[in-house]
Amino acid sequence: MSPWRNLGMAIAATLAMLLPAAAFAQKFPDRPVKLVVPFPVGGGTDILARQIAPRLAEALGQSVVVDNRGGAGGNIGFETVAQSPADGYTLLFGNNSLTINAGLYRNLPFDAGRSFAPVGLIATAPLVFVTHPEQPIASMAELVALARTRPGALNWSSAGNGTPGHLASELFNKMAGVSIAHIQYKGGGPAINDLLGKHTQVSVQTLGAVKPFIDAGRLRPLAVAAGQRSQLMPQLPTVAEAGVPGYEADLWYGLFVPAGTPEPVRQTLNAALNKVLSDREFQQTLFKNGFEARPGSADKLGSLLATDLTRIVKLIADTNIKVD
Repeated sequence: MSPWRNLGMAIAATLAMLLPAAAFAQKFPDRPVKLVVPFPVGGGTDILARQIAPRLAEALGQSVVVDNRGGAGGNIGFETVAQSPADGYTLLFGNNSLTINAGLYRNLPFDAGRSFAPVGLIATAPLVFVTHPEQPIASMAELVALARTRPGALNWSSAGNGTPGHLASELFNKMAGVSIAHIQYKGGGPAINDLLGKHTQVSVQTLGAVKPFIDAGRLRPLAVAAGQRSQLMPQLPTVAEAGVPGYEADLWYGLFVPAGTPEPVRQTLNAALNKVLSDREFQQTLFKNGFEARPGSADKLGSLLATDLTRIVKLIADTNIKVD
């Protein structure tokens, strides 16, 4: 057989595979899209998703229906999307729990790094270290000094085992070389209440959750956990700036689809998402609720997921964090 004929057949076969995907993408979406939120109605993730959904629907020209699949720390929702058809009609509103759960749970019915394809980062919600104004802690340096002179005497309050705040506090212990005990609560509200009552000394919470107490002088902010200062409170240093070089922990939200979703479909979804997130009025709406919009490429979210998986899974193993 002629090599030219072989080449022609190879090209034809390649086009046969590409053309259906391209034709599919041209008409995508032609029916409503489902946005799976892996947490119950009313939580921070759900609230953000419901702010995004109607605007994403407008950008796509189709309805976007929020579907709450809470339970098992988000794993029920993650599994739902992982096992859905890879056609772009089932989206995952994911966050750090995707990487945290990979370290906390064994034998998951999905692979956090392989079962999903990134569409784009949505927003970050800065985590902040806070204490009560009457505690003898006015800075991160003073927190480290006190923890070193009184090992085991201080404690953190968090929203629960394996939450971003818990992981952020364990990461600080490890990198600062201190031992501050962890006390878990059933949610951020109770953890903040006990901090206000001086039953605990320090907590790591989303800035949006504690900013009203900071503004009222009832809590003292020490630093933000992110790698860069937050526009929500630009005068507040990062933990790295405050004396723990290389420290970085953030709460992020991103949009995913099942692995194998055609690239043209992902590009359509990414363009629609970035259109929503680039709107100045919507950015201000998110800003007022403690979120910072993060428009960008799918690769940016993919890189963040890969980095987080390596770092967080190792941290969980090193600190022996267990699920109740």
